[in-house]
Amino acid sequence: MQVVKIFKYLSIAEGYSFLLLLFVTMPLKYLGGIGLPNTVVGMAHGFLFLAYVALAIVVSQLLKWNFKTTIIVVLMSVVPFGTFWVKERYLNDVQTA
Repeated sequence: MQVVKIFKYLSIAEGYSFLLLLFVTMPLKYLGGIGLPNTVVGMAHGFLFLAYVALAIVVSQLLKWNFKTTIIVVLMSVVPFGTFWVKERYLNDVQTA
């Protein structure tokens, strides 16, 4: 269940990168004309997003989630604060020993 523990940390990192991109670097780019932070955080967020979706599919197989739960977990990656909700709702009760 080490994969589930990694997925917990990944969901937190992906959530923070999304919020950082949305609320910090986007205003810097479009209101301040400073595009470099958006590029750097955007690339990191893209990598974390892809890793989140891939690992969500792996974890869904390990935890035997039904199709609906898997789709919800994947779709929450495009909702602000969604990955934090996934961690609280679906991953906190899982034993990662």
